[in-house]
Amino acid sequence: MNDVEDMGPVDYVVMEFPGNRMTGEAFPMLVDLAERGIIRIMDLAFVRKDGDGSVTALELRDVGGGEVDLTVFEGASSGLLDQSDLDEAGAALEPGNAAAVLIYENLWAAPLARALRRSGAQLVANGRIPVQALLACLDSVEGTTPPSSGPAAA
Repeated sequence: MNDVEDMGPVDYVVMEFPGNRMTGEAFPMLVDLAERGIIRIMDLAFVRKDGDGSVTALELRDVGGGEVDLTVFEGASSGLLDQSDLDEAGAALEPGNAAAVLIYENLWAAPLARALRRSGAQLVANGRIPVQALLACLDSVEGTTPPSSGPAAA
């Protein structure tokens, strides 16, 4: 692992696959992002939530019903994810669904992060705006009248 001071921001995502159905369509795009140096995959794990609510970690060979080749991701484990993390991810799932749990470094942002750290800046908050929230906001804005003054009105 790189020196922490040189790293870009590290994010995680949990992507749910209804009905335990993974098509594999997005996985080549994930590989492409890593190969182009945009992200570095630190951990990738898969879990399934059974009908009784129990959460099971899945082996790569068990993901996608054999229709998806995930061998390129073998060994994608930094040790950051543990069973409690997988249990927590599984708790967010609906029974009968599976999920991919991905931890990745944003390599594209590493130079900015290094410069900010050198200047003494500290991250005090971050977050994501879900696409659904953006769409709802845009839908509500479409029905409003634009302001009648200021630079936007010119």
